[in-house]
Amino acid sequence: MPETTQDQQPTRTAVAGAGEPARRRARWLIGAGILLVALNLRPAITSVGALLDQLQSGLSMSGATAGLLTTLPALCFGAFSGLAPRLARRFGADRVLLAAMAALVAGLVLRPLAGSAPVFLAVSVLCLAGIAAGNVTLPVLVRTYFPDRLGLLTGLYTTVLNLGAALASAVAVPVATAAGGWRGGLALWATIAAFGLLPWLGALRRRQPSPAATAPVGAAPGVRPSRTRLGWALAVYMGTQSLQAYVVFGWLAKIFAAAGYSSSTAGLLVSLVVAVGMPIAFFLPTLAGRTRDQRPYVLLLIGCYVVGYLGLLLAPHAGALAWALLIGVGGGAFPLALLMVGLRARTPAGTAGLSGFVQSVGYLIAAVGPLLVGVLHDATHGWLVPILFLLVMLVPQLFGGLAAGRNRYIEDEARSQSR
Repeated sequence: MPETTQDQQPTRTAVAGAGEPARRRARWLIGAGILLVALNLRPAITSVGALLDQLQSGLSMSGATAGLLTTLPALCFGAFSGLAPRLARRFGADRVLLAAMAALVAGLVLRPLAGSAPVFLAVSVLCLAGIAAGNVTLPVLVRTYFPDRLGLLTGLYTTVLNLGAALASAVAVPVATAAGGWRGGLALWATIAAFGLLPWLGALRRRQPSPAATAPVGAAPGVRPSRTRLGWALAVYMGTQSLQAYVVFGWLAKIFAAAGYSSSTAGLLVSLVVAVGMPIAFFLPTLAGRTRDQRPYVLLLIGCYVVGYLGLLLAPHAGALAWALLIGVGGGAFPLALLMVGLRARTPAGTAGLSGFVQSVGYLIAAVGPLLVGVLHDATHGWLVPILFLLVMLVPQLFGGLAAGRNRYIEDEARSQSR
Protein backbone atom coordinates (compact mmCIF):
# COMPACT_ATOMS: atom_id res chain seq x y z
CA MET A 1 0.00 0.00 0.00
CA PRO A 2 1.25 3.49 -0.70
CA GLU A 3 2.30 5.36 2.38
CA THR A 4 -0.24 7.94 3.51
CA THR A 5 0.44 10.74 5.91
CA GLN A 6 -2.62 11.41 8.03
CA ASP A 7 -5.57 12.77 6.07
CA GLN A 8 -3.72 15.20 3.84
CA GLN A 9 -4.82 15.60 0.26
CA PRO A 10 -2.18 14.85 -2.37
CA THR A 11 -0.36 17.98 -3.43
CA ARG A 12 -0.04 18.86 -7.08
CA THR A 13 3.53 18.40 -8.10
CA ALA A 14 5.80 20.25 -10.45
CA VAL A 15 5.27 17.54 -13.01
CA ALA A 16 1.54 18.13 -13.34
CA GLY A 17 0.32 18.15 -16.89
CA ALA A 18 2.92 15.71 -18.15
CA GLY A 19 2.24 12.17 -19.31
CA GLU A 20 2.70 9.31 -16.85
CA PRO A 21 6.18 8.27 -18.14
CA ALA A 22 7.34 11.88 -18.02
CA ARG A 23 5.98 12.28 -14.50
CA ARG A 24 7.84 9.19 -13.36
CA ARG A 25 11.10 10.35 -14.91
CA ALA A 26 10.68 13.77 -13.34
CA ARG A 27 10.03 12.29 -9.91
CA TRP A 28 13.13 10.13 -10.21
CA LEU A 29 15.15 13.20 -11.17
CA ILE A 30 13.75 15.25 -8.31
CA GLY A 31 14.23 12.40 -5.83
CA ALA A 32 17.86 12.08 -6.91
CA GLY A 33 18.25 15.84 -6.56
CA ILE A 34 16.90 15.79 -3.00
CA LEU A 35 19.31 13.02 -2.02
CA LEU A 36 22.32 14.70 -3.66
CA VAL A 37 21.56 17.92 -1.83
CA ALA A 38 21.22 16.03 1.46
CA LEU A 39 24.58 14.34 0.87
CA ASN A 40 26.23 17.78 0.72
CA LEU A 41 24.58 19.49 3.70
CA ARG A 42 27.12 18.35 6.32
CA PRO A 43 30.59 17.67 4.77
CA ALA A 44 31.40 21.39 4.77
CA ILE A 45 30.99 21.26 8.57
CA THR A 46 32.36 17.90 9.63
CA SER A 47 35.42 18.08 7.36
CA VAL A 48 36.45 21.32 9.11
CA GLY A 49 36.11 19.68 12.51
CA ALA A 50 38.40 16.84 11.47
CA LEU A 51 41.01 19.26 10.10
CA LEU A 52 40.74 21.91 12.83
CA ASP A 53 44.28 21.43 14.14
CA GLN A 54 45.72 21.89 10.63
CA LEU A 55 43.52 24.94 10.06
CA GLN A 56 44.67 26.55 13.29
CA SER A 57 48.29 26.01 12.35
CA GLY A 58 47.97 26.99 8.69
CA LEU A 59 45.93 30.17 9.28
CA SER A 60 47.48 31.17 12.65
CA MET A 61 44.01 30.80 14.14
CA SER A 62 43.62 31.52 17.85
CA GLY A 63 41.75 29.21 20.17
CA ALA A 64 38.91 31.72 20.44
CA THR A 65 38.61 31.90 16.65
CA ALA A 66 38.61 28.12 16.42
CA GLY A 67 35.83 28.04 19.00
CA LEU A 68 33.86 30.53 16.95
CA LEU A 69 34.38 28.39 13.85
CA THR A 70 32.92 25.33 15.59
CA THR A 71 29.90 27.33 16.82
CA LEU A 72 29.38 29.09 13.49
CA PRO A 73 27.14 26.40 11.90
CA ALA A 74 24.45 26.65 14.57
CA LEU A 75 24.65 30.46 14.59
CA CYS A 76 24.33 30.66 10.80
CA PHE A 77 21.50 28.13 10.71
CA GLY A 78 19.63 30.22 13.24
CA ALA A 79 20.36 33.47 11.42
CA PHE A 80 19.63 32.38 7.84
CA SER A 81 16.90 29.74 8.20
CA GLY A 82 14.20 32.36 8.56
CA LEU A 83 15.12 33.94 5.21
CA ALA A 84 14.51 30.82 3.12
CA PRO A 85 10.67 30.89 3.32
CA ARG A 86 10.63 34.57 2.33
CA LEU A 87 12.83 33.85 -0.67
CA ALA A 88 10.70 30.81 -1.56
CA ARG A 89 7.59 32.98 -1.36
CA ARG A 90 9.05 35.27 -3.98
CA PHE A 91 11.07 32.96 -6.23
CA GLY A 92 9.89 29.39 -5.57
CA ALA A 93 11.41 26.56 -3.55
CA ASP A 94 13.25 24.96 -6.49
CA ARG A 95 15.04 28.17 -7.36
CA VAL A 96 15.93 28.85 -3.74
CA LEU A 97 17.46 25.39 -3.42
CA LEU A 98 19.42 25.88 -6.65
CA ALA A 99 20.74 29.21 -5.34
CA ALA A 100 21.56 27.60 -2.00
CA MET A 101 23.64 24.90 -3.69
CA ALA A 102 25.38 27.53 -5.82
CA ALA A 103 26.30 29.47 -2.66
CA LEU A 104 27.58 26.28 -1.06
CA VAL A 105 29.72 25.40 -4.08
CA ALA A 106 31.10 28.97 -4.28
CA GLY A 107 32.01 28.94 -0.60
CA LEU A 108 33.65 25.54 -0.89
CA VAL A 109 35.70 26.71 -3.87
CA LEU A 110 36.83 29.90 -2.11
CA ARG A 111 37.54 28.41 1.31
CA PRO A 112 40.76 26.56 0.37
CA LEU A 113 42.04 29.82 -1.17
CA ALA A 114 41.65 31.78 2.09
CA GLY A 115 44.89 33.33 3.28
CA SER A 116 43.75 34.36 6.74
CA ALA A 117 41.36 33.29 9.47
CA PRO A 118 38.90 36.20 8.92
CA VAL A 119 38.62 35.37 5.19
CA PHE A 120 38.11 31.70 6.00
CA LEU A 121 35.32 32.61 8.43
CA ALA A 122 33.68 34.89 5.86
CA VAL A 123 33.55 32.28 3.10
CA SER A 124 32.43 29.71 5.66
CA VAL A 125 29.43 31.94 6.33
CA LEU A 126 28.64 31.78 2.59
CA CYS A 127 28.76 27.96 2.73
CA LEU A 128 26.62 27.83 5.84
CA ALA A 129 24.03 30.25 4.46
CA GLY A 130 23.56 27.87 1.54
CA ILE A 131 23.30 24.90 3.90
CA ALA A 132 20.75 26.74 6.07
CA ALA A 133 18.56 27.39 3.02
CA GLY A 134 18.90 23.75 2.01
CA ASN A 135 17.94 22.58 5.51
CA VAL A 136 14.71 24.57 5.33
CA THR A 137 13.84 23.92 1.69
CA LEU A 138 14.28 20.15 1.54
CA PRO A 139 11.21 19.39 3.75
CA VAL A 140 9.17 21.74 1.53
CA LEU A 141 10.24 19.94 -1.65
CA VAL A 142 9.61 16.51 -0.14
CA ARG A 143 6.13 17.70 0.89
CA THR A 144 5.56 19.15 -2.60
CA TYR A 145 6.76 16.32 -4.81
CA PHE A 146 6.19 13.27 -2.57
CA PRO A 147 3.13 13.92 -0.36
CA ASP A 148 2.28 10.21 -0.61
CA ARG A 149 5.81 9.16 0.43
CA LEU A 150 6.59 11.77 3.06
CA GLY A 151 7.98 9.38 5.68
CA LEU A 152 9.98 7.35 3.19
CA LEU A 153 11.63 10.36 1.53
CA THR A 154 12.31 12.01 4.88
CA GLY A 155 13.97 8.81 6.06
CA LEU A 156 16.03 8.52 2.90
CA TYR A 157 17.32 12.06 2.88
CA THR A 158 18.12 12.17 6.61
CA THR A 159 20.00 8.89 6.23
CA VAL A 160 21.99 10.29 3.31
CA LEU A 161 22.60 13.50 5.27
CA ASN A 162 24.07 11.49 8.16
CA LEU A 163 26.11 9.42 5.69
CA GLY A 164 27.62 12.59 4.20
CA ALA A 165 28.53 13.86 7.67
CA ALA A 166 30.18 10.59 8.69
CA LEU A 167 31.98 10.16 5.36
CA ALA A 168 33.48 13.64 5.43
CA SER A 169 34.63 13.22 9.02
CA ALA A 170 36.22 9.85 8.25
CA VAL A 171 38.09 10.73 5.05
CA ALA A 172 38.97 14.41 5.61
CA VAL A 173 42.36 13.73 7.17
CA PRO A 174 43.45 10.98 4.72
CA VAL A 175 42.36 13.12 1.77
CA ALA A 176 44.22 16.13 3.15
CA THR A 177 47.34 14.01 3.65
CA ALA A 178 47.15 12.71 0.08
CA ALA A 179 46.46 16.21 -1.29
CA GLY A 180 49.36 17.83 0.55
CA GLY A 181 47.44 19.69 3.24
CA TRP A 182 44.10 20.99 4.46
CA ARG A 183 43.51 23.13 1.35
CA GLY A 184 43.43 20.13 -0.95
CA GLY A 185 41.43 18.19 1.61
CA LEU A 186 38.68 20.82 1.67
CA ALA A 187 38.67 21.41 -2.10
CA LEU A 188 37.33 17.90 -2.73
CA TRP A 189 33.91 18.77 -1.31
CA ALA A 190 33.35 21.55 -3.86
CA THR A 191 33.52 18.99 -6.67
CA ILE A 192 31.04 16.70 -4.94
CA ALA A 193 28.67 19.57 -4.13
CA ALA A 194 28.65 20.68 -7.76
CA PHE A 195 26.86 17.44 -8.68
CA GLY A 196 24.02 18.52 -6.39
CA LEU A 197 23.25 21.38 -8.79
CA LEU A 198 22.63 19.21 -11.83
CA PRO A 199 19.20 17.66 -11.10
CA TRP A 200 17.71 21.05 -10.19
CA LEU A 201 19.02 22.66 -13.36
CA GLY A 202 17.30 19.84 -15.24
CA ALA A 203 14.08 20.20 -13.25
CA LEU A 204 13.87 23.94 -13.88
CA ARG A 205 14.51 23.49 -17.61
CA ARG A 206 11.44 21.27 -17.91
CA ARG A 207 9.08 24.19 -17.12
CA GLN A 208 5.98 22.03 -16.85
CA PRO A 209 2.55 23.67 -16.57
CA SER A 210 1.36 24.46 -13.03
CA PRO A 211 4.75 23.99 -11.38
CA ALA A 212 3.97 23.67 -7.68
CA ALA A 213 7.50 23.89 -6.41
CA THR A 214 8.74 26.51 -8.83
CA ALA A 215 5.77 28.66 -7.88
CA PRO A 216 6.15 30.92 -4.85
CA VAL A 217 5.45 28.95 -1.67
CA GLY A 218 6.16 31.13 1.33
CA ALA A 219 4.06 30.99 4.45
CA ALA A 220 0.43 30.15 3.89
CA PRO A 221 -1.93 33.15 4.00
CA GLY A 222 -2.49 34.19 7.60
CA VAL A 223 -0.08 31.60 9.03
CA ARG A 224 2.63 32.91 11.31
CA PRO A 225 4.22 30.00 13.17
CA SER A 226 5.61 32.37 15.80
CA ARG A 227 2.01 33.10 16.86
CA THR A 228 1.00 29.47 17.29
CA ARG A 229 1.58 26.99 20.10
CA LEU A 230 2.36 24.30 17.54
CA GLY A 231 5.09 26.40 15.94
CA TRP A 232 6.79 27.04 19.27
CA ALA A 233 6.38 23.45 20.44
CA LEU A 234 8.09 22.13 17.33
CA ALA A 235 10.80 24.82 17.53
CA VAL A 236 11.57 23.82 21.13
CA TYR A 237 11.66 20.15 20.16
CA MET A 238 13.96 20.84 17.21
CA GLY A 239 16.21 23.10 19.28
CA THR A 240 16.61 20.85 22.28
CA GLN A 241 17.21 17.71 20.23
CA SER A 242 19.85 19.59 18.20
CA LEU A 243 21.41 20.81 21.44
CA GLN A 244 21.69 17.20 22.61
CA ALA A 245 23.26 16.16 19.31
CA TYR A 246 25.82 18.98 19.23
CA VAL A 247 26.89 18.25 22.80
CA VAL A 248 27.14 14.51 22.12
CA PHE A 249 29.29 14.99 19.02
CA GLY A 250 31.42 17.67 20.68
CA TRP A 251 31.93 16.25 24.17
CA LEU A 252 30.95 12.57 24.44
CA ALA A 253 34.42 11.35 23.43
CA LYS A 254 35.92 13.37 26.30
CA ILE A 255 33.38 11.90 28.71
CA PHE A 256 34.38 8.37 27.69
CA ALA A 257 38.06 9.32 27.88
CA ALA A 258 37.54 10.60 31.43
CA ALA A 259 35.95 7.24 32.25
CA GLY A 260 39.22 5.49 31.39
CA TYR A 261 39.04 4.77 27.67
CA SER A 262 41.83 5.67 25.26
CA SER A 263 41.21 8.51 22.83
CA SER A 264 40.89 6.11 19.90
CA THR A 265 38.38 3.89 21.71
CA ALA A 266 36.41 6.92 22.86
CA GLY A 267 36.27 8.09 19.25
CA LEU A 268 35.02 4.68 18.15
CA LEU A 269 32.24 4.84 20.74
CA VAL A 270 31.12 8.19 19.34
CA SER A 271 31.24 6.79 15.81
CA LEU A 272 28.92 4.05 17.07
CA VAL A 273 26.42 6.75 18.03
CA VAL A 274 26.55 8.00 14.42
CA ALA A 275 26.33 4.48 12.99
CA VAL A 276 23.25 3.62 15.05
CA GLY A 277 21.63 6.85 13.92
CA MET A 278 21.70 5.88 10.24
CA PRO A 279 19.20 2.99 10.27
CA ILE A 280 17.11 4.91 12.80
CA ALA A 281 17.02 7.89 10.43
CA PHE A 282 15.80 5.64 7.62
CA PHE A 283 13.19 3.49 9.36
CA LEU A 284 11.76 5.80 12.00
CA PRO A 285 10.23 8.46 9.69
CA THR A 286 8.68 5.71 7.55
CA LEU A 287 7.07 4.11 10.61
CA ALA A 288 6.08 7.35 12.33
CA GLY A 289 4.73 8.79 9.08
CA ARG A 290 2.14 6.02 8.90
CA THR A 291 0.48 7.08 12.16
CA ARG A 292 -1.60 10.10 13.09
CA ASP A 293 0.13 10.54 16.45
CA GLN A 294 3.93 10.69 16.85
CA ARG A 295 3.92 11.04 20.66
CA PRO A 296 4.79 7.38 21.36
CA TYR A 297 7.98 7.85 19.32
CA VAL A 298 8.81 11.03 21.24
CA LEU A 299 8.50 9.12 24.52
CA LEU A 300 10.58 6.19 23.26
CA LEU A 301 13.46 8.40 22.11
CA ILE A 302 13.44 10.48 25.30
CA GLY A 303 13.53 7.26 27.32
CA CYS A 304 16.62 6.07 25.45
CA TYR A 305 18.39 9.35 26.18
CA VAL A 306 17.46 9.18 29.90
CA VAL A 307 18.79 5.65 30.34
CA GLY A 308 21.93 6.45 28.33
CA TYR A 309 22.75 9.58 30.36
CA LEU A 310 22.02 7.88 33.70
CA GLY A 311 24.35 5.10 32.59
CA LEU A 312 27.09 7.66 31.92
CA LEU A 313 26.66 8.88 35.50
CA LEU A 314 26.49 5.50 37.20
CA ALA A 315 28.71 3.17 35.13
CA PRO A 316 30.45 5.18 32.39
CA HIS A 317 33.14 2.56 31.74
CA ALA A 318 31.43 -0.76 32.34
CA GLY A 319 28.36 0.02 30.25
CA ALA A 320 29.87 2.37 27.66
CA LEU A 321 28.77 0.30 24.68
CA ALA A 322 25.15 0.17 25.85
CA TRP A 323 25.07 3.89 26.65
CA ALA A 324 26.46 4.78 23.21
CA LEU A 325 23.80 2.59 21.55
CA LEU A 326 20.97 4.16 23.57
CA ILE A 327 22.18 7.71 22.93
CA GLY A 328 22.41 6.88 19.22
CA VAL A 329 18.79 5.72 19.23
CA GLY A 330 17.77 8.87 21.14
CA GLY A 331 19.30 10.90 18.30
CA GLY A 332 16.42 9.67 16.13
CA ALA A 333 14.68 12.80 17.42
CA PHE A 334 16.29 14.68 14.50
CA PRO A 335 14.57 12.81 11.64
CA LEU A 336 11.38 12.72 13.72
CA ALA A 337 11.47 16.51 14.05
CA LEU A 338 11.95 16.92 10.29
CA LEU A 339 9.09 14.51 9.63
CA MET A 340 6.77 16.44 11.92
CA VAL A 341 7.57 19.67 10.06
CA GLY A 342 5.99 18.07 7.00
CA LEU A 343 3.16 16.34 8.85
CA ARG A 344 2.00 19.38 10.81
CA ALA A 345 1.20 21.45 7.70
CA ARG A 346 -1.50 20.87 5.09
CA THR A 347 0.37 22.50 2.20
CA PRO A 348 3.90 23.19 0.93
CA ALA A 349 3.23 26.83 1.82
CA GLY A 350 2.57 25.93 5.44
CA THR A 351 5.58 23.60 5.47
CA ALA A 352 7.84 26.40 4.20
CA GLY A 353 6.79 28.83 6.91
CA LEU A 354 6.94 26.21 9.64
CA SER A 355 10.31 24.83 8.51
CA GLY A 356 11.91 28.27 8.44
CA PHE A 357 10.63 29.25 11.88
CA VAL A 358 11.37 25.92 13.54
CA GLN A 359 14.93 25.69 12.24
CA SER A 360 15.73 29.36 12.84
CA VAL A 361 14.67 29.26 16.50
CA GLY A 362 15.82 25.68 16.99
CA TYR A 363 19.41 26.16 15.91
CA LEU A 364 19.77 29.29 18.03
CA ILE A 365 18.73 27.19 21.03
CA ALA A 366 21.16 24.46 19.99
CA ALA A 367 24.10 26.86 19.72
CA VAL A 368 24.05 27.41 23.49
CA GLY A 369 24.57 23.74 24.36
CA PRO A 370 28.21 22.92 23.55
CA LEU A 371 29.43 26.24 24.94
CA LEU A 372 27.48 25.89 28.19
CA VAL A 373 28.63 22.29 28.70
CA GLY A 374 32.23 23.45 28.30
CA VAL A 375 31.70 26.20 30.86
CA LEU A 376 30.07 23.79 33.33
CA HIS A 377 32.88 21.29 32.90
CA ASP A 378 35.55 23.92 33.48
CA ALA A 379 33.72 25.26 36.53
CA THR A 380 33.15 21.87 38.19
CA HIS A 381 36.18 19.94 36.86
CA GLY A 382 33.99 16.95 36.12
CA TRP A 383 31.11 15.61 34.06
CA LEU A 384 28.38 15.22 36.70
CA VAL A 385 26.90 18.70 36.28
CA PRO A 386 27.14 18.74 32.44
CA ILE A 387 25.31 15.39 32.21
CA LEU A 388 22.68 16.59 34.69
CA PHE A 389 22.25 19.63 32.43
CA LEU A 390 21.57 17.32 29.48
CA LEU A 391 18.99 15.42 31.54
CA VAL A 392 17.28 18.68 32.50
CA MET A 393 17.15 19.75 28.84
CA LEU A 394 15.21 16.58 28.07
CA VAL A 395 12.24 18.08 29.97
CA PRO A 396 11.48 20.85 27.44
CA GLN A 397 12.29 18.39 24.65
CA LEU A 398 9.67 16.02 26.07
CA PHE A 399 6.94 18.62 26.42
CA GLY A 400 7.74 20.21 23.05
CA GLY A 401 7.65 16.80 21.35
CA LEU A 402 4.38 15.76 23.01
CA ALA A 403 2.74 19.03 21.97
CA ALA A 404 4.07 18.76 18.41
CA GLY A 405 3.29 15.06 18.02
CA ARG A 406 -0.49 15.40 18.20
CA ASN A 407 -2.47 15.15 14.96
CA ARG A 408 -3.10 18.80 14.04
CA TYR A 409 -2.08 21.37 11.44
CA ILE A 410 -0.44 24.77 11.65
CA GLU A 411 -3.00 26.32 9.28
CA ASP A 412 -5.93 25.18 11.43
CA GLU A 413 -4.35 26.47 14.62
CA ALA A 414 -3.55 29.82 13.04
CA ARG A 415 -7.16 30.21 11.87
CA SER A 416 -8.61 29.27 15.26
CA GLN A 417 -6.36 31.72 17.09
CA SER A 418 -7.22 34.56 14.70
CA ARG A 419 -10.94 34.32 15.46
